[in-house]
Amino acid sequence: MANVPLMPKATAVWLVENTSLSFRQIADFCHLHELEVKGIADGDVAAGIKGLDPITGGQLTREEIEKGEKDADHRLKILESKVNIQVQKSTSGPRYTPVSRRGDRPDAIAWLLRHHPELPDSAIMKLVGTTKSTINAVRDRSHWNASNIKPVDPVSLGICSQLALDFAVQKAARKAGRPAADQAPARTLIPASEVEGTAAHAAAQAAEEQPTFAATEAAPREVEPTYDADSVFAKLKSLKRTPEGGE
Repeated sequence: MANVPLMPKATAVWLVENTSLSFRQIADFCHLHELEVKGIADGDVAAGIKGLDPITGGQLTREEIEKGEKDADHRLKILESKVNIQVQKSTSGPRYTPVSRRGDRPDAIAWLLRHHPELPDSAIMKLVGTTKSTINAVRDRSHWNASNIKPVDPVSLGICSQLALDFAVQKAARKAGRPAADQAPARTLIPASEVEGTAAHAAAQAAEEQPTFAATEAAPREVEPTYDADSVFAKLKSLKRTPEGGE
């Protein structure tokens, strides 16, 4: 991607006023639309903007401008800086906390110190967006508002997310070498059937009070008799009719 000149509209204003370059050449160099450059020339666009000289700014040379004025098809090339300026990336510091939530930070710090003592101060600083001196003041009860500090979950206060808190706790547990079994169990919501005063709880109580029929009250099953072949044939012989004059 080509480099964009500093303050493109101001540069375009200066080129329109001080050179005979075409609108297309100025538009290509300043990364503007050709009609926008035409509007600058007509005074409809960029009114009140002071022109910026790209020559003194080290973005163009006078020879490059003369080439463009002689050849309408010549595309202006911006000068590359000989100094490689490293772009400094923002370091990962304490997260931003809204102004409306900053008064709740001592409560969140107290909760983290009580329920997750394995968390280092650096992790608490990132979660809550505070300083180490504030953490030490809450820990030592030397905070100016120590009498009113009450431990409150930072997730419920909206200071940090549950995902960020769980990740920080797991990371601290791994660094401490504590196995996963020793970690505190995840908190879950209480089922509605266990909360008194709810419809689900009333339905569960009614189901427990209904009588149940035990399987022992059923009638015992009859034992099927076993037959012997000799006894069967003996019975058949007794029932056999005489061959003559039976009636």
